[in-house]
Amino acid sequence: MSAVNAYAAPREGAPLEKTVIERRELGPLDVLIDIAFAGICHSDIHTVRGDWGPQQYPLAPGHEITGTVAAVGEGVTRHAVGDRVGVGCLVNSCGECRNCLRGEEQFCTQGAVLTYGSTDRDGTVTQGGYSEQVVVTEAFVLKIPDALPLDAAAPLLCAGITTYSPLRHWNVGPGTRVAVVGLGGLGHMGVQIAHALGAEVTVLSQTLSKKDDGLRLGADHYHATSDQETFRELRSSFDVILNTVSAVIDLRSYLSLLDVGGAMVCVGAPGEPLSVGVMSLIGGRRSLAGSNIGGIQETQEMLDFCAEHGIAAEIETIPASDINAAYERVLASDVRYRFVIDAATFGS
Repeated sequence: MSAVNAYAAPREGAPLEKTVIERRELGPLDVLIDIAFAGICHSDIHTVRGDWGPQQYPLAPGHEITGTVAAVGEGVTRHAVGDRVGVGCLVNSCGECRNCLRGEEQFCTQGAVLTYGSTDRDGTVTQGGYSEQVVVTEAFVLKIPDALPLDAAAPLLCAGITTYSPLRHWNVGPGTRVAVVGLGGLGHMGVQIAHALGAEVTVLSQTLSKKDDGLRLGADHYHATSDQETFRELRSSFDVILNTVSAVIDLRSYLSLLDVGGAMVCVGAPGEPLSVGVMSLIGGRRSLAGSNIGGIQETQEMLDFCAEHGIAAEIETIPASDINAAYERVLASDVRYRFVIDAATFGS
């Protein structure tokens, strides 16, 4: 085991604090990564605060990790020392079930091993990217294309794949009319990716305060949902609605914006249940769906796609000492559009 500097929550509801965590010794199929940047995801906040269930503390979050390979195990063939790499939301799975075999490790029937707060195959609890180094089995280490800066690439490992996967699954492309609900950490990625796929993109946001950003990122139209005229004007206008907000919304109003056969896909995770009247679906053969992250192969595909199309997260880089303040700003929607921690500051 080796000790590395990190920031972790010591207990539920407590601010994160500087600490030291243990990393396993390098195994034959392991990759040791010197972390350069770690993105802050809303999921980090929910998890360390116990919003999604009890956790084992201390807990270092972070599943948007970029850096360089520092060492590799003797059996590693996919990566070499000095490679630019990333780690997303997954660090292991059984590798044998039907979902793993078709490249959807996120749905592993034995239970995917998440980057933090998850029990790994050796029985240890995983610790995330708010740290100086991480050890990950090579199959779950991704290649960061040279065209992507390591800092702006970090949020792609969660926000990027969370929006890319459903857009690909629902066959978004030229001729598809897509609405993105919310222009935040997820939404600003969804707009860029849907635009690059060739769709006609509309942003649906509470106000018009981010309209200029939305149009600059690739949206063709931008509407305020606080104006009820929006729902009358846009009735039956979309083939796909990508709901990125982590708040309770009136599903009936949004479902009315789908054309016949359209799908509303939820990727934001509100803490309270959403209710829907079944007639909102039956009336137009509409679908209400959810989507998780993608598997490793699809995540690599997303990174390569973003590099090809010049897509990256818009970020604000912070030192580790500002993590708790950044959490409060995320909760207040006071970031455009993703915080990224400079990992060089974890030890300072």
